[in-house]
Amino acid sequence: MSQRRVAITGLGVVSPLGLGIGEVFDALLARRCAVKPIGLFDASTFPCRIGGQLDNFSAGKYVPKSYRKAVKVMARDIEIAVAAADLCVRDSGIVTKGIDEANPTIAPDRLGCNIGAGLICVDLDELASAVNTAVTDGRFDFAKWGREGMKNLTPLWLLKYLPNMLSCHVTIIHAAKGPSNTITCGEAGGYLSVGEACRQIARGACDAAIAGGAESKLNPMGVLRQTLLGRLNTGANDHPASACRPFDSAHAGGVVGEGGGLLMLEELGRAQQRGARIYAEVAGFGAACDPHGCDYLKPTAAGLDRAITSAMSDADIRPDQIDLVIPNGTAVPAEDRLEAQALHKALGPRAESVAVVPLAGGSGNLFAASGAVNLAVAAMAVHKGLVPPAINCDRPDEACRLSVPSQSINQTINYALCGGFAIGGQSGAVVLKRYPA
Repeated sequence: MSQRRVAITGLGVVSPLGLGIGEVFDALLARRCAVKPIGLFDASTFPCRIGGQLDNFSAGKYVPKSYRKAVKVMARDIEIAVAAADLCVRDSGIVTKGIDEANPTIAPDRLGCNIGAGLICVDLDELASAVNTAVTDGRFDFAKWGREGMKNLTPLWLLKYLPNMLSCHVTIIHAAKGPSNTITCGEAGGYLSVGEACRQIARGACDAAIAGGAESKLNPMGVLRQTLLGRLNTGANDHPASACRPFDSAHAGGVVGEGGGLLMLEELGRAQQRGARIYAEVAGFGAACDPHGCDYLKPTAAGLDRAITSAMSDADIRPDQIDLVIPNGTAVPAEDRLEAQALHKALGPRAESVAVVPLAGGSGNLFAASGAVNLAVAAMAVHKGLVPPAINCDRPDEACRLSVPSQSINQTINYALCGGFAIGGQSGAVVLKRYPA
């Protein structure tokens, strides 16, 4: 990174493995898997009926009392983002107006927000009820829909399903009036959002930023799309805990998960001055795009090797200095192998010896949240000097030629690399640096 340096001072994670980075990291160390039969909707007719689900979750306790009525107009993705933001801000020690309205410790115009989001699924029951009022003799009547049907939807209906509403609610709650953005680039979205926020801090546009991603595809439309893309394991419904196996020789497809990861990024000097706990420093960022990714049915790593190379160049480090890699690891065999190829291309011989720890084996693919959750776990690993083990990778695929640990490793982690790619052709990578160096 150039100009002002960027520290990570807060970690907010909402995952099937737990709420908060402490619970999630402990679950990873225990190699616990949270994948189970889907209970959020009737998935009995789907080929894949399992996923990484948040149980008994509501954003109600993560918002100020004065804002709780607004939870009624939040789609699940928004609720997840709001909860992750609350955890992140509280963990950082920065006081926003959402924590203590009368005593904030950061000026609103110096706090930014960048969140990666996905396509939010509407409440199908709610929409169907309204649509049915415009059906005449078994046919949908557009004129009747315009006259009467639309009136059966709440006036705020659309505001539940716009991707930018994740950032919208978070910025309102925490009075973040600095630079704000929403990036909808699938699994790459979290990395791109963090990279954008780091650039904003580096050039002085803000002093701190809430950044990361959140998404829930655990709904009929989300699962259907992944089914049609052929990305899901359809043969493991009877043994969900061992279904998602990134880079394992038995990988047979992934599972859909839901969650959120938001980081508090802060100008290093400001963090030092207030005596903040600094998990790690953001040392480098890179992004790439592969136009061939537009062929959604063709596996791709979306130029991930170029994103990684760019991130290492930005951090001014060599491949042999990387001590930990947290990859996408979707468990789709062709995607795993292409991602492994990208790692080998970018890291050279180091790709075969460095610890590569995919997280999806425990929670499923978190899509827009995956990159930020990966970064949160990497920051904790760097801070603790502890590499967590991979879940459900007992015999790594020989075609991938990666070192995937099955046990935790105590070691100093000077640099950690996180990278990911999305169906569609986008990729991003971030290098974290141990603090103090």
